[in-house]
Amino acid sequence: MDINFELYKVFYHVASSLSFSEAAARLFISQSAVSQSIKTLEERLNIQLFFRNTKQVKLTKDGEILFKHIEQAYNLIKSAERTIDEIHSLEQGEVRIGASDTICKYYLLPYFKAFHKLYPKIKILVTNGTSPKCVDLLKQGSVDFIVSNLPNHYVTSSMEAKPIKPIQDVFIAGTQFKELENRIVSLKELEKYPFLMLEHKTTTREFFDSMLVKNDVHIIPEIELGSIDLLVEMSKIGLGLTFVWKNCIEEQLSKKEVFIVNIKEEIPERSLGIITHKHIPLSIGAKRFISLLH
Repeated sequence: MDINFELYKVFYHVASSLSFSEAAARLFISQSAVSQSIKTLEERLNIQLFFRNTKQVKLTKDGEILFKHIEQAYNLIKSAERTIDEIHSLEQGEVRIGASDTICKYYLLPYFKAFHKLYPKIKILVTNGTSPKCVDLLKQGSVDFIVSNLPNHYVTSSMEAKPIKPIQDVFIAGTQFKELENRIVSLKELEKYPFLMLEHKTTTREFFDSMLVKNDVHIIPEIELGSIDLLVEMSKIGLGLTFVWKNCIEEQLSKKEVFIVNIKEEIPERSLGIITHKHIPLSIGAKRFISLLH
């Protein structure tokens, strides 16, 4: 089946924006030209790609399947174009990274600064999200690589994960729980205390839950949030215990606003890792950024 790539290009922009007018603006063509292109593509494929009415545009099931593949292909082409643009110099281009707020703040921030100093004309584009979201972005080719806590069971066989830095998780509490300070307590004993935790579908929450299961401990958090910083702040004012990276609380520890709860059971060490897609080539800028990380 020989179909002009331009038809797929129009389809990509309509499907990604769910708007014929927005696609027309992106492509600098008329809305009628967009409609005609979609009609032609539907006739060539002998399927309906969109449900249309006066208020909204929605992908059909066939449209969703096609978009899933076209999106990856489109991003591969854009990646190839960026690589060609950058092949002789690092005077232009971009690095697209997927990572959580916590990883950006407590690990990547100094590398953003260092990279920008070395290559000021290369844009750093960061998309924040949970581990599943970041893996989906990589799967779609929307980012060059992601930085994530490992292990990360959302990583697929088409991806490669490389550990770069060990991290240690700790339990912390505010001064309202002084009875836990300077003593060793079991995980079982913590069942009677209020807990604040990251929301589900994060690698840290899954690591925490699996540790509890392994030790036959039952803790149901009273508050679940998407921000480590907010968990620490709530722990400071005595709303409960929480479970965080040790290097996220250095300032609070030095000010004695929180303390580490010493646990009898061993908390396994994890690591930060770089996750790349085996079938999507990295841009030169992305390779240079990764080379800085340690």
